[in-house]
Amino acid sequence: MIGRIVCSKAGRDKGYFMVIVKTEGDFLCVADGKERPLERAKRKNAKHLKFTNTVLASDSFKTNKSLKKALAVYRDSAKFKEEA
Repeated sequence: MIGRIVCSKAGRDKGYFMVIVKTEGDFLCVADGKERPLERAKRKNAKHLKFTNTVLASDSFKTNKSLKKALAVYRDSAKFKEEA
């Protein structure tokens, strides 16, 4: 589950792609490297997230910079698929 890219379905961050960085019981902690850096990941209920099939390697989200880059690549490829 950790490393999976998710999209927020509810809240201020609705529509943003994030990565699951840890789990806390029924909640998941997600970060995007910019608005939500790894140091203060957002605690969200799983029902407020849309799960993708993409899982990042653990070194892809060790730093905020690498996390932002990995999400940008994913976001750009998702846009490309929508346009096709």
